[in-house]
Amino acid sequence: MKKQKLLELIGPFPKKVALEAVVLESVDCGAYTREKIAYNVEQDDRIIAYILIPKNITGKTPAVFCHHQHDQNFDLGKSEVVGLSGDPDQAYAAELAERGYITFAPDAIAFEDRNWSKGSGAAEYFELATRLVNGKTLLAKVLHDVSVGINYLETRPEIDKDRIGFIGHSYGGRMAIWAPAFDKRIKVSVSNCGCVNYKNSLTREAGIQMEFCVPAIMQHGDIEDIVKLIEPSSLFISATDDDKWSKGALEIYNYAKPAFKKGALKLKIRPGKHLFTPEMREEAYAFLDKFLK
Repeated sequence: MKKQKLLELIGPFPKKVALEAVVLESVDCGAYTREKIAYNVEQDDRIIAYILIPKNITGKTPAVFCHHQHDQNFDLGKSEVVGLSGDPDQAYAAELAERGYITFAPDAIAFEDRNWSKGSGAAEYFELATRLVNGKTLLAKVLHDVSVGINYLETRPEIDKDRIGFIGHSYGGRMAIWAPAFDKRIKVSVSNCGCVNYKNSLTREAGIQMEFCVPAIMQHGDIEDIVKLIEPSSLFISATDDDKWSKGALEIYNYAKPAFKKGALKLKIRPGKHLFTPEMREEAYAFLDKFLK
């Protein structure tokens, strides 16, 4: 699938506006400082995020965009990946900060501070449906928001803008494939339990997440075609053998691997279900280290 055709299918992206970023609070977390920040992603759309800054950094430091999971829990987002709530196995932003990375964790639209329908997924459905009837997609919005987040990272004097990575589990794992295909400032990405393609999602058990509903996309390609667009950046597909969101990982890898000439494409399939265990995270972090340190 050609990039231009994909852009046509996804539809128009939102217009960027001035960030007007501010720091709302700063908390000493021992090995790092956790700042809560706010910035604009669109006109009348201002979001809150966390940025974790290790205390021992000297000079320009690599940064990792840490995207949260979905799990049908719309009241959690950025707070889970920084370790303030939720599943400790999802606190990869905190763990990476302890390893010396600056980490960045915003809420995706319809999650945590961006979920106006507390206790339900009504906000996610609204954000999809109101765009579709206007010839737009929710995917364009979430990709736009990631890009604006990277714009913010580039304003931080501590960050080496040539060493920016991405990591995510589940929903975050899907975005770890889509985001570097569109934003080449992402040099390396880790997708954990989020590589399933459209073909393997056409079941009632799996289904297609609202953020990735793109009209007619299967007439032109599938997720393996998106993986090919990531090159020359590098991608680690971390999957498990009993997870519906990892289904087809080997086929995706075999299809996309020949496209990688400068960047690296790695696949690891472990036994288990929809997990991000300490062992899986350690291998993910090592992959980031290889390209960012």
